[in-house]
Amino acid sequence: MRTAQRAALALLLLVGPAACAKGSRGAPPSASAVASAPAPPRDELHVIALNVPTEPQTHVEQALVLLAAKAEEHQDKIEAWVKLGETWVARAREASDPGFYVNAKACADIALGLLPDDPSALDLKALVELNGHDFKAALTTSDKVIGIDSRNQIAYGTKSDALLELGEYDAATEAADKMNAIKPNLPSYGRVGYLRWLKGDIQGSLDVMHLALDSGRDARNPEPYAWMLVQAAMIFFQEGDYAGAKKGFDDALASEPDYPPALVGKARCLLIDGEAKNAAELLAKAHAASPLVETAWLLGDARMRANEEAGAKDAYELVVKDGRRTDKLTLSRFYSAKNRDLDEALKLIQEEKKTRGGIYIDDAEAWVLYRLGKVDDAKAASERAIKLGTPDPHLLYHAGAIKIAAHDADAGKKLVKKALELSPSFDVFEAEDAKKLVAQ
Repeated sequence: MRTAQRAALALLLLVGPAACAKGSRGAPPSASAVASAPAPPRDELHVIALNVPTEPQTHVEQALVLLAAKAEEHQDKIEAWVKLGETWVARAREASDPGFYVNAKACADIALGLLPDDPSALDLKALVELNGHDFKAALTTSDKVIGIDSRNQIAYGTKSDALLELGEYDAATEAADKMNAIKPNLPSYGRVGYLRWLKGDIQGSLDVMHLALDSGRDARNPEPYAWMLVQAAMIFFQEGDYAGAKKGFDDALASEPDYPPALVGKARCLLIDGEAKNAAELLAKAHAASPLVETAWLLGDARMRANEEAGAKDAYELVVKDGRRTDKLTLSRFYSAKNRDLDEALKLIQEEKKTRGGIYIDDAEAWVLYRLGKVDDAKAASERAIKLGTPDPHLLYHAGAIKIAAHDADAGKKLVKKALELSPSFDVFEAEDAKKLVAQ
């Protein structure tokens, strides 16, 4: 599960779903700068917190206008600022624009100025830190909340997410289990299920996700249910059950029409079926609503498959532009996958390692080192990436290719075959490369 997905779980627990909507507002500050920026003077905080749209279009924007008016009317009420801040988080999510976390941080700072140890304000602060990739700060803040309120479910969720991004998997599992023990619900089951999958327990993960789906269905609030359907469908996809995956994505779209994560998932299935043009159309729609870097990458791949090279180039340019601004990890992975700009790819992943860890950081580092011909270093990083037994064919393929390059062909081919047995079409281009390696 990528960071954006972890943030989605945290947001569902805090404020409920936000319909994905079109739009981004220029060039926001980098995500890391959001959490670490010093608090401006109080007057400026209010200006930032209350800087709502003048012509609201989405439901979230309309809520921002109403909540800002309420906060301005009741400036001494902590709950008014917290609710406004939570809705700014929802806005950041629906627009895929980290700049809105600046507004959320201002709300948290105002609330904490009224009462420094208020748990709800600290929960909001921790969520901003988490999304700003200041994972150590998010961990510290969530621990502070737990010290005040040992049964604060939100704090345990944030703690689990922060530990996960730091690569502390056992501690992340312990926090998720405590969260689930306090109140079993969709966000807690979602974390437990993902961590089980991460450790190789596919059936256990699916069992927990079924519990999540049973607990999260609400006709008035369809997005959490749709989100969990997408997560379950992705497990089917990575197991090679493409028909089951497609049904899961279709069910998610039936629950939440035009839901971007489900559109992306269905596009993956269409690519396997050879329907590249239809896949590209779905991905373009998903990217227009939620402009994630990984969606732009897949859109470029789909257009390449559809022989639309000019359109593919446009999509890949968005990967670079937005990746440098909001998602350095994905940009580094993109460069390595395309075997281009490798020095920048290595620099990006080295920057990411300063604030986070874990198997996907190790895998990204391993693949760029492999591309650069630094096979011994790549092998060490790759072995760390597969240490949990995660059933991710990308990790297995990369590890196998690196072992082959390190003159351990038998072990390498075994891993590549395992990736293909797990999911024969796990990636638009890498699955083909994997098949070539096995055939050599």
